[in-house]
Amino acid sequence: MQNNIFSGLFVGQNLVTIKQVDSTNSFLKNLLSNSTPVPEGTVIMAEEQYAGRGQQQNTWHSEPGKNLTFSLLLKPHFLAVGDQFDLNRAASLGVYDALQPILGEQLKIKWPNDIYYGDRKLGGMLIENTIQGGQLKDSVIGIGLNINQENFPSGASNATSVKQILQKDYELTLLLSEICNCLEVYYLKLKAGEVDFVRNTYLSRLYWLNEVKSFESNNRVFNGTVKNVLPNGLLVIEDTKGQQLEFNLKELKFLNK
Repeated sequence: MQNNIFSGLFVGQNLVTIKQVDSTNSFLKNLLSNSTPVPEGTVIMAEEQYAGRGQQQNTWHSEPGKNLTFSLLLKPHFLAVGDQFDLNRAASLGVYDALQPILGEQLKIKWPNDIYYGDRKLGGMLIENTIQGGQLKDSVIGIGLNINQENFPSGASNATSVKQILQKDYELTLLLSEICNCLEVYYLKLKAGEVDFVRNTYLSRLYWLNEVKSFESNNRVFNGTVKNVLPNGLLVIEDTKGQQLEFNLKELKFLNK
């Protein structure tokens, strides 16, 4: 289905909207496993996703028809496997740039790729890469954003939505179009070799950057300051003794509540 509000070169030009699906990432990966080629930039958007997935086997709860739950296909053959975290950066920045004009300076990217407004979570993403012959073949980027939902389950105590922040509804397809356009810009910068620009911009928009905050790792609580993200995606935190510590996703918890 063509949709003329998608003004980018390819992301979102092939848009498939479905009423209900377990997970848009699973749906898109199943499409890829069939013999019919799927064009780069294809977007699968679901009105209802009943088994949405987040990082570390988390589930993603979304009220039907209220939010953006979609997945898009990229074919980043130009990226080395060791640089695949750059896709997290590009996708996070695409969402950030689409939302920042309406939400303002409290919008941040929480490492690795959650979208925060103040200390509340607006959304997140799950990126699943296929590697073939030592190279990246396909990347399925699943994004869930709370847009018009006003009530959240008790287990999602730090969730918020665009509507809760601004007290108004937003047109989902228009926001989707803007996200696709912005994400495409950063993806094409990576493709053009502007890797440092993407990495530096991502770092500058990080939640808790250069602020002394509390973290937990290996059942130990400590204070530290977010300082950097390495090319491979490890987060660098400087502790109160000036020592620089590196963490991957499963090793660190932000104590923001």
